[in-house]
Amino acid sequence: MTNADSRTDAASSGATPAVRLTLLTLTAMVVGSMVGAGVFSLPRRFAQETGVAGALIAWAVAGVGMLMLAFVFQTLAVRRPDLDAGVYAYAKAGFGEYLGFFSAFGYWASACVGNVTYWVLIMSTIGAIAPALGDGDTALAVVLSSVGLWAFFLLVRRGVKEAAAINRIVTVAKIVPILVFVLLALFFFKPSVFADNFRGADYAGSLFNQVRGTMLATVFVFLGVEGASVYSRHARRREDVGRATVLGFLSVFAIFASVTIVSYGLMPMSEIAELRQPSMAGVLEAAVGTWGEVFVSAGLIVSVLGAYLAWTLMAAEVLFVAAKGDDMPRFLGRTSGDDVPVPALLMTTALSQVVLIVTAFSDDAFNFALDLTSALSLIPFLLAAAFAVKIALGSQREKAVGRGTRRELAIAVLATLYTAFLLYAAGLKFVLVSFVLYAPATFLFVKARREQNRRLFSPAEGAICAVSVVGAVVGIVALAAGWIEL
Repeated sequence: MTNADSRTDAASSGATPAVRLTLLTLTAMVVGSMVGAGVFSLPRRFAQETGVAGALIAWAVAGVGMLMLAFVFQTLAVRRPDLDAGVYAYAKAGFGEYLGFFSAFGYWASACVGNVTYWVLIMSTIGAIAPALGDGDTALAVVLSSVGLWAFFLLVRRGVKEAAAINRIVTVAKIVPILVFVLLALFFFKPSVFADNFRGADYAGSLFNQVRGTMLATVFVFLGVEGASVYSRHARRREDVGRATVLGFLSVFAIFASVTIVSYGLMPMSEIAELRQPSMAGVLEAAVGTWGEVFVSAGLIVSVLGAYLAWTLMAAEVLFVAAKGDDMPRFLGRTSGDDVPVPALLMTTALSQVVLIVTAFSDDAFNFALDLTSALSLIPFLLAAAFAVKIALGSQREKAVGRGTRRELAIAVLATLYTAFLLYAAGLKFVLVSFVLYAPATFLFVKARREQNRRLFSPAEGAICAVSVVGAVVGIVALAAGWIEL
């Protein structure tokens, strides 16, 4: 056995991992994961769907719902300290190996698709001064994005500790321009414009539809709230996982809501809806001139690169832990001497590369990738919340620490209802496209079972597999017939 293999086995068996992360670093990773491309696209995304009233309701719903999810991850970190890698481990413990595999794969695929939105937005930002890059979906943009994608692969391959330290520095650097945007927007705030935008434009539809239309955007920007949970095996103290989750969420929620609402006081929402992404740059340009666009664009590039780093780390970690739990092929459970899961990292980068190429054929690469990222994450979130309900009701009492309370149960139920509503808000389109990715992934599950000389599927797992395959077939037919457009 090699030194790298020994280190891997030690980490998976509960021995002291090579890297120990503090509360500050874990919180920075949560904030760094959430503050990325999404916040810079919020003004346009919201203006396309709703006015001030709908935005306030949407943020209230998203804030409460995601706070419940944050509390769920905090509670599960304490009640089930034996489970690592958060989202994946909770789904497996609560609902079996196959749904646990789906959760791991869905979360990982969500991260890979989300990483593509970062490169698209960077190229779109530079495209404002270099027309050859277009909206981030031209051939040149794809080539340059690919170079950046593999450069980050080489950086992360050097070690988790080094990458985490860089992320902590970048997190601080990228928060500054966003806060400056909010302060400048308040200074140039126009009450009359804000009032005109309050009820929404004629194209916005009913208030319920306005709120529903913003839900996937809010999911996207809050992805990463579970970041500390994913890295629980690296935490210096177990209780820091829950604390980092809640602290990171509350900090980011205040930023996201502020960016959205103050934008309505600078421009008519119909004009915001027509801005190119990153729309935050266009909003600030309207208020202070060209330097505002340049300032936000520079902040965006720093922010997005930091978020990409954090998400690449988390995506590889999920594959690695799933492999160590025998739910992914064994090759994904190997690490380097620096405690980096290199095969998982390589597979993460490769899928991002494939999706990046696909964006060149999309009519709206950024928005489609953003919504697909959100949709893929919903099943893992729903399973984690439902598992919290089971724990609160006393399920697996012999494995859980402490007893469930009414407060814990209420939080878990609210989180479950919220994620179920998000699946409804996503619509059938993105559910079917998600199945197109989920169904073929079963080959990885089959490979893992064969490596262990185990039966491929139980009757229940076979039924779930059949549903996913049918959904994938319907999704492919819908794409081929043009009922679903990329």
